[in-house]
Amino acid sequence: MKFNPKRRTSNIILLISAFVIVSLILWNTNIFFEKFKQEERLKIENWAAAQAEIDNAPVDEELGNLPVQILQNNTTTPMILVNKNGSVKTHNIPPDGIQDSMQLQRTIKKFKNENEPIPMTYKGEELAMLYYGNSEVLNKLKYYPIALLLIIFLFGAVIFFFFKTNKASEQNKLWAGMAKETAHQIGTPLTSLLGWNEILKSEKISPEITKEIEKDIDRLQTITERFSKVGSVPELALHDIVSETEKAYQYLKRRSSKLIHFTFGSDIEKLPVLLNPALYNWSIENLVKNGIDAMKGKGNIAIHIEKNGNLVHILISDTGHGISKSDYQTIFNPGVTTKKRGWGLGLSLVKRIIEEYHKGKIKVLTSSKEGTIMQISLKAVD
Repeated sequence: MKFNPKRRTSNIILLISAFVIVSLILWNTNIFFEKFKQEERLKIENWAAAQAEIDNAPVDEELGNLPVQILQNNTTTPMILVNKNGSVKTHNIPPDGIQDSMQLQRTIKKFKNENEPIPMTYKGEELAMLYYGNSEVLNKLKYYPIALLLIIFLFGAVIFFFFKTNKASEQNKLWAGMAKETAHQIGTPLTSLLGWNEILKSEKISPEITKEIEKDIDRLQTITERFSKVGSVPELALHDIVSETEKAYQYLKRRSSKLIHFTFGSDIEKLPVLLNPALYNWSIENLVKNGIDAMKGKGNIAIHIEKNGNLVHILISDTGHGISKSDYQTIFNPGVTTKKRGWGLGLSLVKRIIEEYHKGKIKVLTSSKEGTIMQISLKAVD
């Protein structure tokens, strides 16, 4: 399989860069979160010390403003002060936050899981235990990386969608322009060939020769019709999928090497499907030719048609070298080819014809060293 190594290397570099950036964001946010949490714990420890000093100060002793200010300044960190006997001494939880004692105990347990409780001591004696939770700012900071990553992801998705749509639009215009120009270029010598063939008939040349020339002229007309349809919405009409597939099969069989063994089979005799015969036959020919190339001109090609519910499956199998499972999807991308010569447009064109024009599906059904089976799925018309 021929891939562009520069493109693959650049994609790997981009993925690694994105991973490094995301890791740095998470790492720095975690460091900031831990530092903020340590500062918050220090603030709560000061509060506990100030509360212990106020509670145990002698009645006749005048306290400074510092302990009172420390107590008054804590308005953001939720906490519950529990006496040694297990009773709640005080808390700063809003009334609607604590409905009953059971809920209070659940809140204490939650605070204990969030932060290590702080013992409130005075002169070495433990008087109570202070349970506290994360402040609202700390809780928001905890979810900040998720929000940031979501924004980055959405921004990246918008950019990717924009460039992909823009690139697809440019490719579509290029494809349509090349196809129509090819059809136009073929048309001129084709008209000349028709005239020369009529001259040969009048010269009493063997009818077998002129008949074969007519077949090739008809083939060129078919090719011109196919290219002229690329870039425009093709007309679909009801056609028998079995006869159309067999028609493409017979054409390839007559013009292929005797080293290729062809087989054709169908579980159904006749089944109408909305088709554009010229484009559908083009798809079958591309798949068969790809199989012949994979076998290096020697092996077995089999086409089988089967019905499954409202779908009809066309299976094209070969005995070539197979496709790596990791390449099942990439082989349908423009520019990807197994050939030393070629533009890698065959399977991409087949995918476009089947999925965009006929609203069907094409995929690699199975592949190994013994060969590959490609599957086309189309909706049957009952």
